[in-house]
Amino acid sequence: MAELHELTALEQAARVRSREVSPVELVEHHLDRIARLDGKVGAFVTVTAESAREQARAAEQAVLDTPAEQLPPLHGVPTAIKDLDITAGVPTAFGSAPMAQFVPPVDAHVVEALAGAGMISLGKTATPEFGLTPHSATDLGIETRTPWNLDHSAGGSSGGAGAAVAAGFVPVAQGSDGGGSIRIPASVCGLVGLKPSWGRVSGGPMPGDAGRLSVRGMLTRTVRDAAATLDVLADYAPGALVPISRPADSFASYAEREPGRLRIGRFTAAPTGVPVDPECVRACEIATDLLTDSGHVVEDITYPVGPEFSGLFLTLWAVLAVGVPVPPESEQALRPVTRTLREHGKSVTAAQFAAALGAVQTAARTILDQTAQYDVVLCPTLALPPRPAGWFTETGDPAEEFARAEQFVPFTPAQNVTGQPAISLPVHWTEDGLPIGVMLAGRPADEATLISLSAQLEAQCGWADRHAPIWTD
Repeated sequence: MAELHELTALEQAARVRSREVSPVELVEHHLDRIARLDGKVGAFVTVTAESAREQARAAEQAVLDTPAEQLPPLHGVPTAIKDLDITAGVPTAFGSAPMAQFVPPVDAHVVEALAGAGMISLGKTATPEFGLTPHSATDLGIETRTPWNLDHSAGGSSGGAGAAVAAGFVPVAQGSDGGGSIRIPASVCGLVGLKPSWGRVSGGPMPGDAGRLSVRGMLTRTVRDAAATLDVLADYAPGALVPISRPADSFASYAEREPGRLRIGRFTAAPTGVPVDPECVRACEIATDLLTDSGHVVEDITYPVGPEFSGLFLTLWAVLAVGVPVPPESEQALRPVTRTLREHGKSVTAAQFAAALGAVQTAARTILDQTAQYDVVLCPTLALPPRPAGWFTETGDPAEEFARAEQFVPFTPAQNVTGQPAISLPVHWTEDGLPIGVMLAGRPADEATLISLSAQLEAQCGWADRHAPIWTD
């Protein structure tokens, strides 16, 4: 019989409903793995063991008292919440040492949605300060590592979520994505990382960012789990003041459907002009072969935006950074890269911000208009394989940290600007065992096609059966 952490979220939920496994057993099994192994990984900043046990006992009683078909869809399944999303009564530091004592009085909508689906949070996962970097080094603990090689970073900003799922600490974990922060750790940790369309999932009760960049989602091992958890998050509350319509059927149902014959645009050159590692190009070639074998048409394209996009995005990112309310007396306790970004943001005038936002929105329209003939666009998720731990910060120079971030993440920010759904899929591993993802971007509000196509690729690749070395510990 499989170890409990080897089961997907949907498999765990099915066994709870059939009373083969209890929520208490699931929670204790995963808490034991965290206690034994997370000192090497750094996935969690806070473990809420007693709260999880209390919820598990209540969930177990509900199984005894409730017909199976009336239980919530993921009843009894463990999960975890990114340290950027507020959780009532649980410290939420936003990855920042000066915020370590903050305990929110209310839950984020995503936290309420997951609890409403019967899921049990085991704690808060690591994220860089205010989610600003593509790694998860903080002043709160060790830099989060990918379970595939503990000498390497788990990426960011949902690095703790990615590491937790890849290590078998939880089957799925909540994340958020403002410039690639779900897709980056998905690629680095060998997972499925679905960034929903802007407006699909509620970010409340917190206000949205001024650039409309950030969205909430989940990191998972399988496409079916990604679709099932999107159903949970998207059903809770409107994702935006002008919510987008959802498909007539559940997202989960699209994971069981063939996508039909699709026209797919492909590019492998980074829009910013930085070099792309051959392993990342190789991942796209593998995906291309699988797609064409399935009957899809894949055509090479030139991406519609160039290096100027990076500077515009950085202006929005800096303004987003300065929007975080930090007490003046705590400013000097922030990490150097955070202070640098905030100083940049403070120097941006209202006119400059309006101009940058307008230019970015023009670029977004150009991207959507010039790729409209394609059902999906394929590219690398990242320009480099997973980076050694400490690589981003080793010089201590924030400017160099920015430069290395731009070398690593040239592909993912565009979909945050366009609002398109996008997904990173683990189709390739290097000879030394590091995962490499590819990204599929869908038409606006069309997660359904992405889910069907990704499920087809998953069936061909079999990545759900590949596990990091720590998996059997």
